[in-house]
Amino acid sequence: MAKFLRPFSPILSFCFISLFSPVFPTTFTIVNECSDTIWPGILSNAGAPMPETTGFSLGNGQSRAIALPAGWSGRLWGRTGCSPDATTGRFTCDSGDCDSVAEECNGNGAQPPATLAEFTLNGSDGLDFFDVSLVDGYNLPMLVAPTGGAQGHPNCTEIGCAVDMDRVCPAELRLLDGRRKVVGCKSACFAFGTPEYCCSGSYATPDTCRPSNYAVNFKSACPRAYSYAYDDSTSTFTCASADYVITFCPTSSPATSQRTSGGHPTSPSSGGGVSAIGFYHQQIFALFITITILALPAFESMWLP
Repeated sequence: MAKFLRPFSPILSFCFISLFSPVFPTTFTIVNECSDTIWPGILSNAGAPMPETTGFSLGNGQSRAIALPAGWSGRLWGRTGCSPDATTGRFTCDSGDCDSVAEECNGNGAQPPATLAEFTLNGSDGLDFFDVSLVDGYNLPMLVAPTGGAQGHPNCTEIGCAVDMDRVCPAELRLLDGRRKVVGCKSACFAFGTPEYCCSGSYATPDTCRPSNYAVNFKSACPRAYSYAYDDSTSTFTCASADYVITFCPTSSPATSQRTSGGHPTSPSSGGGVSAIGFYHQQIFALFITITILALPAFESMWLP
């Protein structure tokens, strides 16, 4: 038996490393730089593992780190003006409402208009795919910044939309609260419901659904965000082994945020501890592999005379 096993010891080594290689979760650090409390909501795509929370409150200047399991996909947004409704017993919000009875959204998505951050973690070729979408409208400025991980590709960069809603939103798209304050900007699809704005019916292909004047207006203001359904080529971004800082009401926009000398984005609100998470994931994994390789002779000696 010993003579049979020894030629296959490299295969045994590979299987050992593969079997015990750790898969780390991705950390989302959600930061509120808005002047008021917001209520982030999280919705998992069908079949995706559930996160540790689907909704919570964040006061001005507060942040919360959430570990998302490997392979997670879904969306994240912010709700504003939320409170329990004594009459209906529901938890209602002026914008981004998810039709829930509490802070947790429990599988419900955002009612438009809402600025969305969309993610597919550890997707094709092990990459994370992410975008900021205005397809369902706009209710809060948002910046998504990858931190740590294997950056170095121009498509691994901070993205978002941080513009003055009163300046970019035409009157016919404005969502007003009970005090006539603008709390959101509707998409043309949500406002008018016609196929050419919704990319539906005979307009349901990239060739037939072209950006409307409203979409062009938003794209001009936020060039790194989805402005309509088929805005893929300039709006989808990728990173490997990164963590992410999602900032609401950021003090800087994607075009003016601070960058490292190597051209990779850093978030002014992320802090050194947050940006180091992805880096230390890689270092721990490398140390694990090194120790495993050094220990293989002893491991094989248990099998071989």
